[in-house]
Amino acid sequence: MPLINVKVIEGVFTEAQKAEIVQKLTEAMVRIEGENMRSLTLVILEEVKSGDWGVGGKPVTTADVKAMAAGTPPG
Repeated sequence: MPLINVKVIEGVFTEAQKAEIVQKLTEAMVRIEGENMRSLTLVILEEVKSGDWGVGGKPVTTADVKAMAAGTPPG
């Protein structure tokens, strides 16, 4: 039984995007392990509070991630 645990910063992904993450990660595991494992593949998507995630010794916020996704350095 595969368990995939993904952590993301809250407010970055829409509900539709989170559903797509779950679906595509499940599909990836099914391609590796076979169709019989689909119903046994668990995906947990956990949202971490904005600012409670740190990179390089600095907190990262939802706004920082959205800026990075847009190609703008955070700050």
